[in-house]
Amino acid sequence: MPLVCALVASLAAAVVPPQARAGASSVVTDRARISQIEQDLTVEGARIQRLVGAYDQVQRSEGAIRAMLGRTTSALAADRSAEAVAAVRLRRVAVDAYVSGGSLHSGLALLSASSSRADLAAVYIDVAGGSLQSSATTFEVDRHRAYVAEATLRGERRRAVATLHRLAVDRRLASAAVAADEAMLRQVKGNVQVLLAAAYQREMASRRSQELALAARASQQAASSPPPVTPTTAAAPVVLAPGTYANPLRAVGGLSPERIDQGVDYSGFGPIYAIGDGVVLSTSVAGWPGGTFISYRLTDGPAAGLVVYAAEDIEPLVQVGQAVTPGTVLGTIYEGPDGIETGWSDPAGQGWTMAHDYGQFSGGNSTAFGANFSQLLQSLGAPGGILQNSPPTGVLPAGLPGW
Repeated sequence: MPLVCALVASLAAAVVPPQARAGASSVVTDRARISQIEQDLTVEGARIQRLVGAYDQVQRSEGAIRAMLGRTTSALAADRSAEAVAAVRLRRVAVDAYVSGGSLHSGLALLSASSSRADLAAVYIDVAGGSLQSSATTFEVDRHRAYVAEATLRGERRRAVATLHRLAVDRRLASAAVAADEAMLRQVKGNVQVLLAAAYQREMASRRSQELALAARASQQAASSPPPVTPTTAAAPVVLAPGTYANPLRAVGGLSPERIDQGVDYSGFGPIYAIGDGVVLSTSVAGWPGGTFISYRLTDGPAAGLVVYAAEDIEPLVQVGQAVTPGTVLGTIYEGPDGIETGWSDPAGQGWTMAHDYGQFSGGNSTAFGANFSQLLQSLGAPGGILQNSPPTGVLPAGLPGW
């Protein structure tokens, strides 16, 4: 699904330390490099396809020329053999006529039977010589044509072979460029993951104390004034000890688990609750189906400091900055075309997911972050999602709790 915000671009200067903002700039720069490298790979891939097509076409042409050259050479050899046989036969007939004094052809019939052998010899020389000369002339013309055809074909074949060599060199160079781009892409993605992991650890340390204070102030305000929105739900209120988590999908009607991807997808209708105590960071982000992206940072429990999101076909019922508990309805799931998705958001809580930040998601696969969140939901009594690939893509960072 498309996302339209950068990882740390929306963090407030008062909350994010300067070194975190510097790390974010590096992440944004590397993401731009990744996008450019991917575009370069697309262009180079298309160029390689064109080179392969041209190479195959020239190779077929060179094969046809080679076959035609072979046929021409064979025909020339056959002509030479036939000429040699004809010459031998003609000489034999002429010699026989000379020796026996008989007629060689209709021209010799003009000579009388008493013609001298000297006359016959002269006739033999004239007739045989003329016949051989005529035959040789015809043969030379044919042989010249064959030589011309052979030379032409050999020239075409040399040009075709040169073209094949040039295309092969171009293809090797293009393949080398693609390999270099892919190596650079892997390196930059690795840099992004390192930067994200470092930023994640820094932000967890700097945000937790401040958001705990924010949650305390919000709780005091909630105690002295009505909540921003009072949801209507048939589910009984849940009051748990601090640090205890509850099934956020417990009151959803027609709940049906779907695939695990960046998070876990579900269909159904009704209220969706917060998993535990926390503070709301966002309720809507353009680019998500329906525009809904409710995120809240958990302030206690095993996953304290992590950010949970619930997105897509949900009507938000909370506001940014509001303190939530396992008894707070985040919004109402409606039966829209996309269902809902819930999982681990990145620390900013502004539309990116942890699976996306760590490069685990490619459009339809199950990620390690999605599988981890599915296990959390199962531990709370909700049905787990459906894996699209096993094992899921990627690994979890150190410190992320298991369930």
